[in-house]
Amino acid sequence: MEKIFNRIRRLISPLEKSALKKPSAIPARLPTLWLLGKTGAGKSSLIQEITGRSDVEIGNGFSPCTRSSRRYDFPSGKPLLRFLDTRGLAEADYNADEDIAACVQATSAAIVVMKAEEPEQSEVIRALERIRRSGAVKHLLLVHTGILLLDDALQRRQAINHNQHLVESAWKQPVKSVAVDFGDAGDGTVGVEDLRSGLADFLPIIALLSTREEHANAEESRFAPLRNDILWYAAASGGTDAFPVVGLGSVPMIQAKMLHHLAGQYGISWDKKALADFVAALGAGFSVRYLSRLGIRQLIKLIPVYGQTVGSAAAVVVSFCSTYAIGRAACKYLYHKSKGETVSEQELTRLYHQAFNEVRKVKTRETSVEQH
Repeated sequence: MEKIFNRIRRLISPLEKSALKKPSAIPARLPTLWLLGKTGAGKSSLIQEITGRSDVEIGNGFSPCTRSSRRYDFPSGKPLLRFLDTRGLAEADYNADEDIAACVQATSAAIVVMKAEEPEQSEVIRALERIRRSGAVKHLLLVHTGILLLDDALQRRQAINHNQHLVESAWKQPVKSVAVDFGDAGDGTVGVEDLRSGLADFLPIIALLSTREEHANAEESRFAPLRNDILWYAAASGGTDAFPVVGLGSVPMIQAKMLHHLAGQYGISWDKKALADFVAALGAGFSVRYLSRLGIRQLIKLIPVYGQTVGSAAAVVVSFCSTYAIGRAACKYLYHKSKGETVSEQELTRLYHQAFNEVRKVKTRETSVEQH
């Protein structure tokens, strides 16, 4: 048993403080939502609904990306998602090539935002045609906004159909769409859940970024603000495990940084003894499975062709899910430790598997979307 703990400690061990203070140094490939729409179409409101941030926070959070666009990373500090807002559409000489290059390396979807009452959309359609010809964006969602500003139901439907036809003509195929109102007419929001669902079809990570969950107890409430941090470490872990052998060192290193960070959030000093206590709380069975699965994943990725495709994709999913599950179990453990309480091995194991399965469905779906 002691040998197993020693191996775990060597893999998931506290790093030098200088390294632990630089989590942003871990490369993270950010899924990108490219927003296309005229000024006032509702792009900032869309970001507000997805992130739960205020208009002021979003306005201050934008930073330049290209000469004609700006980006907003969410959450700030440890981002999981990027919004790219194109501002130069109204310019006659707007060239989408630079913005396309900014998106092409990410898992991208283009979101066309059109206010239903505005039939003049030539600048958006012009940009959309260039994007289609580039072949850089596979997924497109059309969001009709401000639908309650049109009181007459027939007029509203005609306006939506008009803009839908414009977009599909430019895209040369049917385009999925949702109709929403972000409270422009003062009657509350409409269609926001349909919007979230539509976006999650392209970027499943959005399904994990819920900002309006109810919590059953104090421990869950304490965990909630740390969830996005854990997802960020999980994404970084999964991203590095796509390459043969690399994951053998990178995944434990990232998990070590995560555990150190979480311990600090609960006011717990994190050292080798603290790590050993946490591993012991999870049980010997966890230790054996962790070591064996980590090694097997690296061996599979060495298999020619299969290892670089199916093996790498599977490794990304497992590393993402296991990192998230370790983080969730650690929060439970640290919460009770900070109160001088203990958690049973059975309870931690149950929570680990519950967290793993929670994100596995989403991450597997995300991998499938990327491949298609």
